[in-house]
Amino acid sequence: MKDFFSFPEVVNEISARLVAFGVLSMALLSLVLINTNNTYTPILLLILLYGFLARTSSGPKISPLALLVTRIIVPKLNLGDKPVPGPPKRFAQSIGLVFSLFILVAWFSVNIALANTLLIILASFAFLESALGYCFGCKVFKLLIQTGLIPEDICEKCSNLEY
Repeated sequence: MKDFFSFPEVVNEISARLVAFGVLSMALLSLVLINTNNTYTPILLLILLYGFLARTSSGPKISPLALLVTRIIVPKLNLGDKPVPGPPKRFAQSIGLVFSLFILVAWFSVNIALANTLLIILASFAFLESALGYCFGCKVFKLLIQTGLIPEDICEKCSNLEY
């Protein structure tokens, strides 16, 4: 069971960027649906929340988006492998989890302005990751290691790989 709820020590940057593109797409679609009072809004927000929960808890094992990217898209397109440390990516996924939870709570509380604001922030970070390879959560993770708030031994690979 411990292996199931684990995150890879090293992940493929290309896969991470494509997953971020999927998150960006869902966040932008959510913005449209929220502002049109669409009945599918809570379903899409729950899918977004589940995806972050799945990736934070288990990596790509139970995330439909991550499975699609890692098992089908990257191999079919022969996009290669660019290894980066896993713990910073897991930290970034956990930030997305918190954001998506707050978005859902804001939507259910009928605070559409807050939900929109949080979706725009989430979409912005997903855009930075997918289009530019800039992982804001990874940068925060690095800063937390440098300040001693996260022990260095959490990510032994972080010193050898760029993020």
